[in-house]
Amino acid sequence: MSRKFLAAFVLPAVTALALSACSTEADQNKADHNEADVTFAQQMVPHHRQAVEMSVPAPQHTKNPQVLALSGGIAKAQQPEIDQLTTWLKQWGAPDMAGMHHGMVDTGDLDTLRDAAYDRKWLTLMVEHHRGAIDMARTELSQGANTDAKAMAQRIVDTQQAEVDRMTALLAA
Repeated sequence: MSRKFLAAFVLPAVTALALSACSTEADQNKADHNEADVTFAQQMVPHHRQAVEMSVPAPQHTKNPQVLALSGGIAKAQQPEIDQLTTWLKQWGAPDMAGMHHGMVDTGDLDTLRDAAYDRKWLTLMVEHHRGAIDMARTELSQGANTDAKAMAQRIVDTQQAEVDRMTALLAA
């Protein structure tokens, strides 16, 4: 093949194909989600961030192995979800509402408490916090369109309800 043939026919065809693939991907990105998906991601990012912020300092306040296991698991599970939700928002061209306070709990004096007083307050706050996340996830399940976001919402319902049950049992003990 001559260079003229490549320049005249092959390169424009390859370029057109690449551009149409990008356009199709962008169109598909817009078509595979709706406003409920965006709202879910925008609300869940700051909500999960608060759960991580409440969980990371637990070892400085308690030695209770059950609270430490719960707090460590929450921080470990929610950071990857924050990352995924943030990625979706970027792909969808939607802003990350990091300063939003939807579904947040007032942690009050939590950072000043120690041992049993900390455990009780942390567990109480985290039960309330998780119930807020479960409500948001259920809304996503009923109103969302994105299959990946709905799958995450189902995981949130399942894991956080199990954690609420566990924390409620610890509070009752």
